[in-house]
Amino acid sequence: MSMDGFAAYALRDPTVAVPNLRRLMREGGHADTMQPVNPTVTWPNHTTLVTGVTPERHGLLYNGAPVRGQEGEPVTVQPHVEKEKLVRFKTVYDLAYRAGLTTSEVDWVAIEKAPTITWSFSEWPSVDGVVEREMMAAGLVTADELRGFAKAPITWRDEIWTEAAEHIIVQHKPNLMLFHLLNTDSVQHSYGARTLAAYTALALADARLGRIIDATRRAGIYPQTTFIVVSDHGFKTYDRIIRPNVILKDKGLAGQAWVIPEGGTAMLYVTRNSGRDAILKAATEALTGVEGIVQILTPAQYAQYGLPLPTAEERMSDLVLAAAPGYAFNGATTGDAVSKTETGRGAHGYLSTDEDMGAIFVASGNGIRRGANLGRIRNLDVAPTIATLLGLRLDGIQGHVLSGLLSEGARQ
Repeated sequence: MSMDGFAAYALRDPTVAVPNLRRLMREGGHADTMQPVNPTVTWPNHTTLVTGVTPERHGLLYNGAPVRGQEGEPVTVQPHVEKEKLVRFKTVYDLAYRAGLTTSEVDWVAIEKAPTITWSFSEWPSVDGVVEREMMAAGLVTADELRGFAKAPITWRDEIWTEAAEHIIVQHKPNLMLFHLLNTDSVQHSYGARTLAAYTALALADARLGRIIDATRRAGIYPQTTFIVVSDHGFKTYDRIIRPNVILKDKGLAGQAWVIPEGGTAMLYVTRNSGRDAILKAATEALTGVEGIVQILTPAQYAQYGLPLPTAEERMSDLVLAAAPGYAFNGATTGDAVSKTETGRGAHGYLSTDEDMGAIFVASGNGIRRGANLGRIRNLDVAPTIATLLGLRLDGIQGHVLSGLLSEGARQ
């Protein structure tokens, strides 16, 4: 279960009201912090959580796939790409399905039309889906609600996703479920991190965790169930916006270079082949020394950040920009190059070494050793640990099984 944007620092705060999560911590194990991968955004990190490899190998750099336009046109991000075309490494759910186990997902990401998912209620549900039809028959959702799902408030969508997860658990008892809550992310983007709104959203997510736990009891599978609760990244509050595309436009580089913002980082693409080296040099000079930009990463530095080279990966950008604390990137082409926001807002996407980007990891139940404190871990280690709990093995990965978390029987 993923609570999007739940920062490790929030779980360490005893005044954050998440009683279900804290009970799982007492009865099982946890990490003080879990380091995400770069870029610290949702789809790349959820994909690492189920593959055990960095974006350099699984290919996810955005919440979707970057699509290059015609010569001189901006690069756009397309979310509706089938999993088999989007994810370039085997997942733990692929492994489980091919081993004869049943798999399920509710609002997971980078998983559209995955052939190795047995039961799905996706981020974009359909009136024709198997689970959706079951839920309509049970009176849990209507056809009109499903048709308007994408435009509904995120709090309501989280509620329907929770009902879908409960339904799948009770009716189908899958061997593996991937469940993602999104309101925690949306609220912090709108109101900032470490705010009353943010902590209220975390408390609501915890209440939904309680419902998932109760669903396993109703299904009669609670004693056999392992609960793993994670997040994809943390959050920071910012009050200043950097608009790199405005800077490029002012320097006469419109139609030659384009920047896609990812919160605390941004990806710069040269969009013309003619004069590419000169364009890249001019763009670098234009952005060097700009208020709020603390680092410009070149391809020579990508490997140390787990990012692919642009020469070998058509999805990767030519430069990566990193923002200072209190700043975030914006993709607009008009406005001031740097400006102050009217109210504080929240962002992620900062380099994974930023402690505020640390995510949560809590595990409890079947196969988990009570009282295990793992300290600092990487989200690369989650997928191989899930595989081990299922009696399987993920090979050729960068992560390692969290053996200190597992009971003696689960390690064998």
